[in-house]
Amino acid sequence: MCVSAEPATSLTAVKIIISAGAGPGDNTKAAERLAEIFKEDQIDIDISLAQSGAEVVELAQEAARGPYKVIVAAGGDGTVNSVAAAVIDTDKILGILPLGTLNHFARDLKIPFDLEAAAHTIVAGNTAEVDVAEVNNRIFLNNSSLGLYPIIVREREKRQRLGSGKWPAFIWATIQALRRYPFLDVRLHANDDSLVRTTPFVFVGNNEYAMDLLNIGVRDRLDRGVLSIYITHRTSRLRLISLALRAVLGRLRHDKDFLALQSDELKIQTHHKQLRVAFDGEIEVMETPLQYRLRARALRVIVPKAAAE
Repeated sequence: MCVSAEPATSLTAVKIIISAGAGPGDNTKAAERLAEIFKEDQIDIDISLAQSGAEVVELAQEAARGPYKVIVAAGGDGTVNSVAAAVIDTDKILGILPLGTLNHFARDLKIPFDLEAAAHTIVAGNTAEVDVAEVNNRIFLNNSSLGLYPIIVREREKRQRLGSGKWPAFIWATIQALRRYPFLDVRLHANDDSLVRTTPFVFVGNNEYAMDLLNIGVRDRLDRGVLSIYITHRTSRLRLISLALRAVLGRLRHDKDFLALQSDELKIQTHHKQLRVAFDGEIEVMETPLQYRLRARALRVIVPKAAAE
């Protein structure tokens, strides 16, 4: 079981927000096919095709004020995050159609990546309550990080604006980040303890991430009520690459240069007044200190029946 199940929801009005730029496909055609699927099941839907992330946010906030019982995010993790932020603290339910490149949240909820199968999952209406995390009141569903990763994302986006594909841009950005290899001096407060580190990164996950060979980066539950915090000591570039290889081989958890801990709250202090913070693939500059907390079972989401049993 990956989540805490609830009774199936009887669907009436459904809002679907599609990110036009998500994934490699033509999402105009996806919108047309979705209209056909829901019509076959006699479910009233309203589909909007968002041309930007800002438009996704605007449409989601508008839908959260509307009569819809279910608001569906059709896109990648950034789109799902934006819609979830509008749905949380309301009586609405989140639906997910994974149209992005990676779709981490959908994967961990066992939502099928096939469009028709994902649509029929929404039609079935099996719901669950899952945890969300937040940093300085900004929610995230997967993870948040400081240090190397925000630099990589920023450099990747620059490269993509120059015409590179996503993966070539990512590789180039990773090389550039490792060349600079910046370190953060941080003080972490968790579980009534204080920890000082000079580190290339801090990673904070919504629930625990697997560290074994076959499932690295996967969460088997999203309702354990914990933040998982991963940090490494100051180390060389080669040592950092070695840590990455040990992660791939499922041997990272016991490495002497790697620390993993869990808490429901975390405070990160640094001498920087502002830091670039990554969450669910997005980057935002935030004031320090950074206050993380776990909101247990705060989000209702539609999942496959098997995942809710």
